Amino acid sequence: MLKKKTKIIILSAMILLLGITGYLNIVLNGNVIDAGGNLTAYNYFDSYRADRSSIRDQAILYYDAIIAGEDYTTESKALAENKKLALIGEMESELTLEYLIKGLGFPDAIVTTSSNYINVIIKSEELTSPEVAQVVSVILEETDYKLPSIKIIPVK
Repeated sequence: MLKKKTKIIILSAMILLLGITGYLNIVLNGNVIDAGGNLTAYNYFDSYRADRSSIRDQAILYYDAIIAGEDYTTESKALAENKKLALIGEMESELTLEYLIKGLGFPDAIVTTSSNYINVIIKSEELTSPEVAQVVSVILEETDYKLPSIKIIPVK
């Protein structure tokens, strides 16, 4: 039987892989078939947010189950609490950055973070150097990320 800590790590990895799969599905398939069988373009940003929210909701439910479970050790519960708090902090940070970037005049933006990198996907056919500088400035002011860790991607 696997240790509870190993189970947490495996399930966390599975949730991460599910998120990556959803992201790649969105990126690689620019169209979707609606209920009537018609091929239509969809809004990348709305779809990404829905997938991200779903995955995070599942992760929070998982952490809550561990925290409330009687079969888990105090150490496992503390680890689940810390991971849940980190996820909530990440969610708040990404949301704040998305609104600040939209405040710069962009129609839409998605921010994703990891421990080492931050990715910003902006709704724009292309970005000028001053626009990139504005986005970088917001990220540097609001986070601890350094310039080499920032990736900005325009998406139509």
